[in-house]
Amino acid sequence: MDLDLLPGDCFAHILSLTSPRDACRSSLVSSSVRSMADLDSVWQKFLPSDYEEIIASLVSPVVYSSNKELFLRLCSPCLIDGGKKIFSIDKSTSKKCYMLSAKELSITWGSHPLYWSWKPLPESRFAEVAELICMWWLEICGTMSTNKLSPKTFYAAYLVVKFADRAYGLDFLPSEVSIEVGSFKSQRQVYLNPNEGRKNPLGHVHSPNRPVEALRSRLLQEGRGNVCDRKDGWMEIELGSFFNGGNDKEVNISLKEVKGQHLKGGLIVEGIELRPKY
Repeated sequence: MDLDLLPGDCFAHILSLTSPRDACRSSLVSSSVRSMADLDSVWQKFLPSDYEEIIASLVSPVVYSSNKELFLRLCSPCLIDGGKKIFSIDKSTSKKCYMLSAKELSITWGSHPLYWSWKPLPESRFAEVAELICMWWLEICGTMSTNKLSPKTFYAAYLVVKFADRAYGLDFLPSEVSIEVGSFKSQRQVYLNPNEGRKNPLGHVHSPNRPVEALRSRLLQEGRGNVCDRKDGWMEIELGSFFNGGNDKEVNISLKEVKGQHLKGGLIVEGIELRPKY
């Protein structure tokens, strides 16, 4: 079909029904297609319906001259709500992503200076992160309203962490992670292994009384693939996934290890991220 015979507004509407990636690819066809692919009416469809509210909540205002430019700027993580959250748009699908800072989470005894330390880290986008000093009870919870997320989308929640060099006791027992949305509940166990995800995951073990080979065997048997590296230098632990059907419900997310009586420390928490899962 000759694209020149198709009315421009009709072709622009067709592009708006695709995806940001498809719109960008189609702009390579010709200059006339590019002019239609860059129209504000096309990229208006890719922006979240509440984008004006999101822009108003940005810590640092963005300057843009078109909807396409605004979309691309929001694809980079932006601090919102006084620096307590991070918002971004998935560039491929235009789905919304959020990250709750450690300050936005409920951390049991998190305000007690003997158990948790709050401090800035240069590699964190938030003003402060939380570091577990020494505690036998580990419980971290977060909440998010589904109406803030993209509807009809599968989401996963991830705890974003680092491990201090002195980390200990975190993988002695598994932690229980769960997500609850209405009547739906996802629950499983994960191990907070400080060495997992590194180039040499069993290079050194923080528990000196546990032989390396025994730990290696147990890791293989239990399939502990719980901690993964991120591109931003942090690590993440998947806490569960759910489908956002579009109804206004509360997403309750948690990680806890409260059964053991052993001490643990060295876990550095940046926050909990919710992003589309493919």
